[in-house]
Amino acid sequence: MAGNNFEPLRNDLILRAATGKHVDRPPVWVMRQAGRYLPDYHKIKGGRDFFACCRSPEIACALTLLLIDIYNGLLDAAIIFSDILVIPQALGMVVEMVDGKGPYFPRKLERPRATEGDRQYDEIMEKDVDVKKELGYVLDAIALTRQKLGGRVPLIGFCGAPWTLLSYMVEGGGTKLFITAKTWIYKYPEESKRLLQKIADLCVEFLAQQVVAGAQMIQVFDSWAGELSPTSFKSFALPYLKHIASALPKRLRELKQGRVLMTVFAKGAWYALDDLCGSGFDVVSLD
Repeated sequence: MAGNNFEPLRNDLILRAATGKHVDRPPVWVMRQAGRYLPDYHKIKGGRDFFACCRSPEIACALTLLLIDIYNGLLDAAIIFSDILVIPQALGMVVEMVDGKGPYFPRKLERPRATEGDRQYDEIMEKDVDVKKELGYVLDAIALTRQKLGGRVPLIGFCGAPWTLLSYMVEGGGTKLFITAKTWIYKYPEESKRLLQKIADLCVEFLAQQVVAGAQMIQVFDSWAGELSPTSFKSFALPYLKHIASALPKRLRELKQGRVLMTVFAKGAWYALDDLCGSGFDVVSLD
């Protein structure tokens, strides 16, 4: 994938804006990838499971390009069709996308201390994830999409932030109150931090390999950051966002890749804007 020859970029508006350069208008892109409201989305998806679409580079590419083609010339970036929960899957957890419900973990992470017949936390911590093997389908989708874009707009890669991924892993899916996740970090602070660091390291490698595959900008989604108190955010979210922002450029240099612009989106963390601005990311996304 590193040897791909991609066409020169013709629209770099979002990249110039992200570096603080003067632009004639704000860049526009659709963060939700392909809209489920579109008939063509369902036509391309067919009867396939959501994650089956993510695992097919051809389908993921087609869904990524859908809005770029529909709104030809009106959008300034594309974001790869994937999901933040591919990282828990790479760590060995089963994640299903249930219609009308959302993500579901048949076996959520119950506790960090091994009990008879349950070593799930230890198994996750001991797992040595080969990103190119476990998540190669995302990288292939990025390479294919970059080729198909033909330089029209930049392609954005992404991952979920450690706190948000931990929340899903221990809650077993989406929730409104996040009682289990908040209890986890209160009852098991050190084990939580070890798991968060494990996830953060995997995020760094995953994002780096996305850049090798062809991503021209990356974004880290901390979708549930706003569920934390300001104090908890400083302990269980911010350090791992900072780690990603500092470690990714170093990893890219090791891979002989140029630096890419990095965006962080900590949804609902209005109280942490100053901290986020000093976290090492180039862009702070606001909600």
